[in-house]
Amino acid sequence: MAGGLDIIIITGLSGSGKSVAIRALEDNGFFCVDNLPALLIPKFIDLCQGYHEEITRIALGVDLRGGQFLRAWPDVLAEMRNAGHRVQVLFFDASDEVLLRRFSETRRPHPMAGEEPIQEGILRERQALEGMRELADKIFDTSEMNVHELKREMEESFCQSASSRRMTLFLLSFGYKYGVPHGTDVILDVRFLPNPHFVASLRAKTGLEHEVKEYVLKNEETRGFLKRLYKLLDFTLPLYEREGKSSLTLALGCTGGRHRSVVLIEELQRQLAARKIPIHVKHRDISK
Repeated sequence: MAGGLDIIIITGLSGSGKSVAIRALEDNGFFCVDNLPALLIPKFIDLCQGYHEEITRIALGVDLRGGQFLRAWPDVLAEMRNAGHRVQVLFFDASDEVLLRRFSETRRPHPMAGEEPIQEGILRERQALEGMRELADKIFDTSEMNVHELKREMEESFCQSASSRRMTLFLLSFGYKYGVPHGTDVILDVRFLPNPHFVASLRAKTGLEHEVKEYVLKNEETRGFLKRLYKLLDFTLPLYEREGKSSLTLALGCTGGRHRSVVLIEELQRQLAARKIPIHVKHRDISK
């Protein structure tokens, strides 16, 4: 098939949302197969290319159930790309605490735990998949996502037609006191800006409220930072998109994630709206 196929590889930790991702792609026209041994992938691609009903988009779920795929995987991945196929490897992850909670809620056994606690299975799988994680084009940390958010992200990032697809920009505010978010592409620390937390009348408010926004944006350092950040994004966003990057996550962090980072993310969204690219905003720690 001229030009090759669009192939998405879904891999990662059990309980991290891989099944949700595969179903989202299948619902939007991808030909999906889960748990296909790595050594059979080239043969499967040949069958798809020879099928009388044209198949152009494939999604494959690959994990430890595929047997000895870990040794074969780098060679299989290189073979697909050398054949001219457009391959994206998506690695799904989540914190150990979230994975443990999900397995406890569903009462499912962990595939690598055996007779031992679920925690041991998570640790073994995480260690076994380190090499796969390093080969990933995009890492999805689903610790803070529900199934609807993950499904929407998959649809918006990978299910539009090639002619209309634009890179999706995810803007995230967070508080350093609650940990650095995983799976982000760019993280900037804005704790150098004046903190509304130390203003009694603003402490209980959030960056979504006018008084806090006015306090943060009136500062000369804030305006200077935003001006330079806009210039950086003006330069880099078209280059990321040109390279075929389907999504970019930019995170801004302040101490608690309720004031400064929220104001700046909201302001970035407003300024970047004219670019006509999909933008999604999340304030991770605003309610903490």
